[in-house]
Amino acid sequence: MDKEIVTIIEQEPDKSHKQIAEQLQITESEVKERIERLSDIRQKILIVDDELDTLVPLKRTLEAGDYQVIEASNGMEAIEKTRSEQPDLILLDLMMPGMDGIEVCKVLKEDPTTDDIPVIMLTAKGDIEDKIGGIETGADDYVTKPFDLGELKARIKMILRRSNI
Repeated sequence: MDKEIVTIIEQEPDKSHKQIAEQLQITESEVKERIERLSDIRQKILIVDDELDTLVPLKRTLEAGDYQVIEASNGMEAIEKTRSEQPDLILLDLMMPGMDGIEVCKVLKEDPTTDDIPVIMLTAKGDIEDKIGGIETGADDYVTKPFDLGELKARIKMILRRSNI
């Protein structure tokens, strides 16, 4: 939807939000929200975790670090948001109900529209087999819970720096 809005604006810069909404059959407020989000130049991080104890402090820390943070609480929502939002990096919990982090990572890495988005797996499982499984699926890093927020932020910066080269 964002690409369609951008195309309309490029072709007809004087078109109002209302006219764009009518053309795309969405609400005017959704058009405004999407345009505002598109103009946000901060790096975007998707946090995928079903535990609020992890999600809330991590989101606050990253937002304080001037990242745009979006969130998902399960695997299907993570895949949908990754495709629609195109984050710069994904923090993906390994253990979630339904579709786990390994399955989500596999789906994203097999999709040409999302395969280049870096993934950091977050999990309480520290077994070497789990780490190997996550990395073999395409994760760029693997961090065990509980983690130090300073260390995680440093890992995020390093991976984002590498992915922008």
